[in-house]
Amino acid sequence: MEHSHVSIQALVKEMKEEMFKDYIDPYSFVSPSAYDTAWLAMIPADSNHQSCSAPMFKDCLDWVLNNQTEEGYWGECDAHGNPTIESLPATLACLIALKKWNVGIEHAERGLAFIQANVEKLQKRNHNRFPRWFTIVFPGMIEFARKVGLQIDFSNQLKGLLMDILFERQEILKIEELTDGPYPPLLSYLEALPSLYAINEEDITMHLSDDGSLFQSPSATARAFMATGNKECLAYLQSLVRRCGNGVPPTYPMDEELIKLGLANQLQRSGLAEHFTQQIEDILTQVYRNYNNQESLAQPSNSTSIATQLHKDSLAFRLLRMHGYNISPWSFCWFLNNQEVLDHIGKNYEYFSSVMLNVYRATDLMFPGEYELEEARSFSRKVLEKVASKGNKDDDHFTKSLNLQKMIEHELSLPWIARLDHLEHRSWIEENDMNALWPGKTSFHRFSSLMNEKLVQLAVRDYEFRQSIYKNEMAELKSWCLKWGLTDMGFGREKTMYCYFAISASLSLPYDSAIRMMVAKSAILITVADDFFDMEGSLNELNILTDAVKRWDGNGLRGHGKTIFDALDDLVRETAGEHLQQRGTDITSYLQQIWHETFASWLVEAKWSKSGYLPSLDEYLGTGMTSIAAHTMVLPASCLLKSSLPNSKIKPAAEYETVTKLVMLIPRLLNDIQSYQKEIEDGKMNFVLLYMKENPEADINNSIAFVRDLLDKKRKELLKHVLTDGLSDLPEASRHLHLSCMKVFQMFFNSSNRYDSNTEMLQDIQKAIYIPPDIGISKPLMPLPSVSGPMKEFRTITSHFVQPVKYHSKRIIGYQASLPITRRGYASVFITPNFRMSFA
Repeated sequence: MEHSHVSIQALVKEMKEEMFKDYIDPYSFVSPSAYDTAWLAMIPADSNHQSCSAPMFKDCLDWVLNNQTEEGYWGECDAHGNPTIESLPATLACLIALKKWNVGIEHAERGLAFIQANVEKLQKRNHNRFPRWFTIVFPGMIEFARKVGLQIDFSNQLKGLLMDILFERQEILKIEELTDGPYPPLLSYLEALPSLYAINEEDITMHLSDDGSLFQSPSATARAFMATGNKECLAYLQSLVRRCGNGVPPTYPMDEELIKLGLANQLQRSGLAEHFTQQIEDILTQVYRNYNNQESLAQPSNSTSIATQLHKDSLAFRLLRMHGYNISPWSFCWFLNNQEVLDHIGKNYEYFSSVMLNVYRATDLMFPGEYELEEARSFSRKVLEKVASKGNKDDDHFTKSLNLQKMIEHELSLPWIARLDHLEHRSWIEENDMNALWPGKTSFHRFSSLMNEKLVQLAVRDYEFRQSIYKNEMAELKSWCLKWGLTDMGFGREKTMYCYFAISASLSLPYDSAIRMMVAKSAILITVADDFFDMEGSLNELNILTDAVKRWDGNGLRGHGKTIFDALDDLVRETAGEHLQQRGTDITSYLQQIWHETFASWLVEAKWSKSGYLPSLDEYLGTGMTSIAAHTMVLPASCLLKSSLPNSKIKPAAEYETVTKLVMLIPRLLNDIQSYQKEIEDGKMNFVLLYMKENPEADINNSIAFVRDLLDKKRKELLKHVLTDGLSDLPEASRHLHLSCMKVFQMFFNSSNRYDSNTEMLQDIQKAIYIPPDIGISKPLMPLPSVSGPMKEFRTITSHFVQPVKYHSKRIIGYQASLPITRRGYASVFITPNFRMSFA
């Protein structure tokens, strides 16, 4: 484990030196575009003599010669290393450049072989439905290739396909005008438009930007220069090559802030933020300063920049707000005030799909009263639902190339507030194209392959290092439970694995073992004690145990009460000792106070239940907010943070901070929505049922709707208190711990009671702790540790036995089972004759 830590730190140091030097050029982060570079390589040195035997930009031609893949193509690959549909026109453009200058004969042969071998494969992958850009560009490249003498032989079936594409292109050219059509406008594809499509020099010069480019497209501008010899175009191309060296990007100039924001976002989403805290902070500080220095939030001046600007603004808003900056929603909601922009997005929803995903994610961080974010969320969700509803039948290139379909479905089906960071990092590493930044004309702007490779390598190593820590801590936690007799109390729920999973997957604290272990032990004790009060203990036993906790004296306790108190005493001593060692002060009495408060609330609820007493809503919440015991975990954990809770901030229950009270209220309401049916069966009351009692005109659906609306308001309040400095005396780290606690409860009770399910959490647990990330590299199956527990916890799966098998290479005979996992597929489970279970 120590070796892994050292190798991670070495790679972090290397990346900091390479990526965050003061003089580093952000353009070096972006991968060159083979398609656009090839077009610059085609330009002759003397524009008045098209037959000139020398290229104007020889470095671009050298780049083409030096950057063909082993498979024979030029261009980008997907997250699994397979060539994307982008590689077809990119490869053709490179072949045209080589043919024009009569160089790279072997390269050309391999490239032609790739084209002929892969057109059909990529055609099948795209289900005969191609994005608009491909319909325009690919036929143009085939026509140009044949014009320069490249022989491309297609089967009869593919000839028919090409005829279909040509027909679609013709329809596009008939319907769309040069600049008033969808994004990007047709004129930005000047290099690929057919020769019969009449575009004169006046059309081109009229639409040149101030920098001499045609829509900031290197390929279109190269073609414009070759057609007109325009000096402004030449100056643009020369400036581009001076800045970008051998290979040019798909857009120039690029927004350097957007590149840096993309880097910060990649580090954040892949779980690496803690290694680059200062670097991310420096990026965000500069971005925030620039937003504040803007005299007004000016909208993009032309249609092609709208997608890029909205992508940047929504990404900046989310990152800045998450890091505590005071940023206005109008920094990215400006598009709501422009009906023309809204109409364009609605009409060209495929092209804007990744942008709308960014907008939707930005609205996750909504504070009370931010109605513009409500509107932006509603609009972006409608766009994303339209993309999701079309599935693979008519996906745009930009949806396919980034696996956006899966990402969109994930965002729409499971709210951010119910997702745990550790598993989100894994999903980003495994399923998403980590090197993609923002959409361009025919391809995404992407991180350079070397930089992306190091990011992926570091992310995987870091994730596996966390898993190695988590596995050891899980084993230690099981030993602790066995030592104090909590593993099998003979009643209630045994949730050791669930409790540890929740804390380990929700906090990015790989080295703060004391916090994870303290919270996990607290959660286990809360579950056991709560079940004892609910279903096992007599009222006399509960009174005796609560009094013992109040006096903090276990003398006279017997049976389950003594087991619970002894384990609790050990936990409090351990936590107080850790704090004494760190901070030099004793918080034993503070911890005892919190735990007594919790036990007292359980006793009150037990008395209500046994006597049939029905409290008022306010009376119920006054007790229920404490009995859910969220504060019993989060406040002691705050004391152990590096920016520990100062003694002056340790307050009695009546003076808890608002953010703490919200973290006590929200989990109680979440729990009550999912447990009211069980409470009815057990003859108990909760908030949902009490609301109907106090509002006779309301039925169960009205009551649940009321509680959900209340939850929505309180979540927004919590986010504001967590992410805004000055609203709470708690340190920032403690506030974020409160948010993580709330997200755990949201995860458990978002759409069902996952905490009480025997199977629903198992696959997530395996991914979080035991199974390494899958990045497309074949790995041997790793033996997984056995999981023991009361047989009744697993009795629901016995009907799923399929056949006797051997477990891996071990000579153990058991049964293979398949368990349904909600929204996740199936978990393969091995059950041995003694009912110890292993999950693969």
